[in-house]
Amino acid sequence: MSNSIKLKDKSFEIYLDEATIQNRVREIAIEINADYKGKTPIILCILNGSFIYTADLIRYFDFPVIVEFVRYSSYEGTESSGIITKILGLKTAVEGKDVIIVEDIIDTGFTISNAIKELKKERPASVKITSLLLKPDALQHDVHCDYVGFRIPNKFVVGYGLDYDELGRDLPSIYKLTK
Repeated sequence: MSNSIKLKDKSFEIYLDEATIQNRVREIAIEINADYKGKTPIILCILNGSFIYTADLIRYFDFPVIVEFVRYSSYEGTESSGIITKILGLKTAVEGKDVIIVEDIIDTGFTISNAIKELKKERPASVKITSLLLKPDALQHDVHCDYVGFRIPNKFVVGYGLDYDELGRDLPSIYKLTK
């Protein structure tokens, strides 16, 4: 894989390579395995970005899982619009069940804080969050992420599920915007 790529009008350079990402995903799965031994949590994949992280993560679990998908949209180009649109909702009843929300990236925290607020109305037994990427400098909402892959600066990134105008999700590495 190249050290730099171009998507539409933007250039990106390698930030986290595939091996680094896969090693960290394995480490997170080990932590989650310890916390959920003997349980069957609902894995709530936030689409579209976290589908690759979710798929890789659950392959390392030592327990059975139920996988659900929800989809919210808040991005336009490289910026969050500040408006959340729910496109696809939860189908499984979560009352009294453990839920692990899987996110690709938490930047402002707007999407995940709204998802948690909505989810808690369904009275799950517990809710924990894993996010491959966390941008602490961009956070505008009080969000606690239980299992963080990488803390990164407030830079726009693509790859491993993350996109720029729907392009780049298929890249096995993560690239940061250069220009």
